[in-house]
Amino acid sequence: MLERAAPRARSEDMAGRPLPQVAAPDSVSAVSSPSDPATEGNDADVPTARAPGREGEPHSRHRDARLGSTDKVLKAEATAKGSAPTVLGTPWQREPRAEVMDPASSPRSVLPRPCRVLVLLNPRGGKGKALQLFRSHVQPLLAQADVSFMLVLTERQNHARELVQAEELGRWDALVVMSGDGVMHEVVNGLMERPDWETAIRKPLCSLPAGSGNALAASLNYYAGYEQVTNEDLLTNCTLLLCRRLLAPMNLLSLHVASGPRVFSVLSLAWGFIADVDIESEKFRRLGEMRFTVGTILRLAALRTYQGRLAYLPVDRAVSKVPAFEALEGQDQQGPVDAHLAPLEEPVPSHWTVVPEQDFVLVLVLLHSHLGSEMLAAPMGHRAASAMHLFYVRAGVSRAMLLRLFLAMEKGRHMEYNCPYLVYVPVVAFRLEPKDGKGMFAVDGELLVSEAVQGQLHPNYFWMVGGHREPSPSQKPQQTPPPKKPS
Repeated sequence: MLERAAPRARSEDMAGRPLPQVAAPDSVSAVSSPSDPATEGNDADVPTARAPGREGEPHSRHRDARLGSTDKVLKAEATAKGSAPTVLGTPWQREPRAEVMDPASSPRSVLPRPCRVLVLLNPRGGKGKALQLFRSHVQPLLAQADVSFMLVLTERQNHARELVQAEELGRWDALVVMSGDGVMHEVVNGLMERPDWETAIRKPLCSLPAGSGNALAASLNYYAGYEQVTNEDLLTNCTLLLCRRLLAPMNLLSLHVASGPRVFSVLSLAWGFIADVDIESEKFRRLGEMRFTVGTILRLAALRTYQGRLAYLPVDRAVSKVPAFEALEGQDQQGPVDAHLAPLEEPVPSHWTVVPEQDFVLVLVLLHSHLGSEMLAAPMGHRAASAMHLFYVRAGVSRAMLLRLFLAMEKGRHMEYNCPYLVYVPVVAFRLEPKDGKGMFAVDGELLVSEAVQGQLHPNYFWMVGGHREPSPSQKPQQTPPPKKPS
């Protein structure tokens, strides 16, 4: 359901043209007011946390003011205790700025103040409380930080994808996704499918966690230097990042399958154990993040192995001297050219590494630090120096060892076990060919057809709200040679 903004005394787009005033018959979205004068003068114009502690420390708010599960109306009054009530229709002006920000040419940028965002909220994500959490945890902070918004409730799978394909993006300074990782996947692919995709993909994005996994939001929280938190604390931290307005470039993964159109990933591709848990635990969605624990236990009890061929291009071999391939035959003209990839029906280039083993428990290609809000899968540094994290576990690992690895992943200590079955390599491209099409693929948590797939990383390709710390020398990624196969 699309909720249009309530009538404003004055509302303009980037060109100064009046915005359409449309109201859905059964619901109203809200635009937050300018910040409370009491908050002016705070560092970086960020609302101060009510609980004591350092600036931006997670804090909780009263939960008795949440909306009921059937309440579809998001009002804008009394946004925060001690602050001025929200005023609908407060006029505001945009500051002059460049229409397109190029992540490749600028290491950091900021959103304007005040700014206006489009919020795409999935009311059924996670435990189904996203709308209540927006009212109780997000809206008050946005009101204090001069962030006005229009709220859109998604109604079905791929609804967000359709919305961003048709949206007049010039009306917004950023697109905010309040859901799990799947809706952000929809948004990015929707932007890449637009005729103006080169401009559209540079519209800043923001992730507010309200799903089951929330791995992308947890990664952004980690890069900002916050402690690892979950649920409402993670939501508050990510909202504070939006209030600070800092932007950082993010990597994009371009994926090609044997049939079907190209797909873009913002987080991960999983095959085998992890994909099974992700997809099969969907029936436990109401458990929130606990669904993955339940799914892991069930899959460990019936551990499977998968046959396939894996090859990859390590970071240290992705040199500019290697001649680039022309655009793949049948590749969509939209999107970047995947210069490292040969057609799927041809062998991989000679400078790639081909894994000799063909029996796996799992294969995981990860763009960020976290696989879930409490799964620090890649503590090797922010975005692995423009590389992807490739993990694979060979067949033969015991259930007990696999369980220990996943438990240690909460603190990012799974690599300390030096498990001979677990291999990690930073890569820029890969190819994975399942034998007989067995084993599920999950891309950003969404099911993908089980067939040959290959992908290439495109560094610094789009903007996201964040605030990054530089990794220490010990955290910077280092390729470790695969250990010898146990005898």
